[in-house]
Amino acid sequence: MLIGLLGPEGTYSQKAANQLDINAQLKYFDDLEDVVESVLEGSVDCGIVPIENSLEGSVGITLDALKEHDINITGEIIVPVSHCLLSKGRMDEVKVILSHPQALAQCRRFIRTHFKNARTQTTGSTSHAAKLTSEFPEMAAIASRESAQHYGLDILADNIQDYKENYTRFVVLGKQIPAPTGHDKTSIMVHLGHDKPGGLYDLLGEFAGRNINLTKIESRPSKLGLGDYLFYIDMEGHQTDIPVKDALEGIEKLADKVKIIGSYPKR
Repeated sequence: MLIGLLGPEGTYSQKAANQLDINAQLKYFDDLEDVVESVLEGSVDCGIVPIENSLEGSVGITLDALKEHDINITGEIIVPVSHCLLSKGRMDEVKVILSHPQALAQCRRFIRTHFKNARTQTTGSTSHAAKLTSEFPEMAAIASRESAQHYGLDILADNIQDYKENYTRFVVLGKQIPAPTGHDKTSIMVHLGHDKPGGLYDLLGEFAGRNINLTKIESRPSKLGLGDYLFYIDMEGHQTDIPVKDALEGIEKLADKVKIIGSYPKR
């Protein structure tokens, strides 16, 4: 199997890929959009991208890709995240801290407490930050312990995220829909298309009336106008299960657009 993922080596995406298939070949890309493109073009068997973090919420780039492209979630992987501060220099030498925007946000309190005068700089991935940091002692990276080993950096502090229970949910992207396993999850995108009292209540009633458990619901701008929103919904069950199938048929009558973005084994 050839898996596309965010690089370079040492990212949390690599941890997710290893959980999916330790023997897979990995193809690294500079950004998430390139991972998505590789799946669409068929140059990889599947792609792995982050979709949400327990501290910082959803990854907008991934949600937008699922909205805009003919691509499916075919699996999910939960990765525990423990950030380290990595550098070739000492703590008192650090002037610039580099990392992915999500990692910087997850360690906001640590940075404010210990590096009030340091400048933060965003990078495309945590491992890219580690790679850049390996060249300058006045730089430090927020990245994984594996990145320290890979790029020859010292761990100045570990487990530095603001909240210790830190998890990132990754999704596997592909073009096929996995067969039901009896322990599945379905993800959809809904655009109501009109603003009326009780619109969301009616939508949720289609699931509640069929005893379907929703594991996530969130709104995001539709990009069609100010105040116009899409709803991203995760539910238990496969799209071929009768209760889920009936619920989807019900909300299609209420909404302007319903897009199924995946049915896959639940983790």
